[in-house]
Amino acid sequence: MNYEIFEFSQEGYMSLMTYQNWRVAILNYIDDCSLDGLIYFEAHHETDEVFVLLDGSATLLILDLNNEKPLSIEVIHLEKNKIYNIKKDVYHTQVLSKDAKLLIVEENNTGDLNSTKFYITPEIRKKIEENL
Repeated sequence: MNYEIFEFSQEGYMSLMTYQNWRVAILNYIDDCSLDGLIYFEAHHETDEVFVLLDGSATLLILDLNNEKPLSIEVIHLEKNKIYNIKKDVYHTQVLSKDAKLLIVEENNTGDLNSTKFYITPEIRKKIEENL
């Protein structure tokens, strides 16, 4: 067979295929991606991360930090079939609708060893809620 077909319809994140240094994954709604379930922003230090909204609705949140002090939150409402590239070292998270499906492309080794988390404080949560 000269091709492969991949799909993932359960809740959460699943890496579906890798090629050399890259992986293609799907992120479907999970409680951690609801407004109430958000725990942290993360920054990947070795790769950009690409998001493509395939279904439902999704919002990317970009956190601007200065010496670990939050300065602002940028809100990006994703449009279907557009490519959104979050540059390496940028703190980000996402809020998904229950029917959301995101395609994600990033380096295959992206994970806790080369990423940093910034945990959401009550003050940051309030800012997020004000900006959505």
